[in-house]
Amino acid sequence: MGLISMMAATTSPTPSAAALHQALLANREQALTQLYQRAFPLVRRYVCRHGGSAQDAQDVFHDALVLLYEQAVGGTLVLTASASTYLVGIGRNLWHHEQRRRARLPHEDLPDYLDQLPAELVEPAEPALAVLDYVEQLGEKCKRMLLAFYYFQQPLGQITTTLGYASVRSATVQKFKCLERLRQSVRAAFTSEVLHH
Repeated sequence: MGLISMMAATTSPTPSAAALHQALLANREQALTQLYQRAFPLVRRYVCRHGGSAQDAQDVFHDALVLLYEQAVGGTLVLTASASTYLVGIGRNLWHHEQRRRARLPHEDLPDYLDQLPAELVEPAEPALAVLDYVEQLGEKCKRMLLAFYYFQQPLGQITTTLGYASVRSATVQKFKCLERLRQSVRAAFTSEVLHH
């Protein structure tokens, strides 16, 4: 019995978290696939209409699915709507959080700095090597995480196994922490260059 039919078979007027729990335990891949088919197009449409890309939508949906899965399997999930509606709600909240985080980054100030820099700093000969230098400074675990995800485009499930994280959620959190450290490192170096010239 699939997730959709198990959810429909419950006698309560609202969907049952217990039915979702059972469906995930019985056939996790099938249950997650059905949730993906129902909810991802809605999350993608929402994210794309609110300034995000298709990749942003994938990242947000992946995080939402991980949260739902952990709550369902852990027995802490309370559903007042369908699981797909719940996923769309989580996705919207995560996207709003990501937009606020991006708005806090001082990326809008960079063009002003660029006017004050010597031409050789604005147009470095090998910008890819400069970024890799900053990645090297982050430490081995962050370097492996960022290269695996962004350069080799490995899925987070594979990275979780390869790098020995406890769960995909842990790997996702670590990826964001490493990326934030990289941003701060580049920002600090950039500000330092501007101040010393």
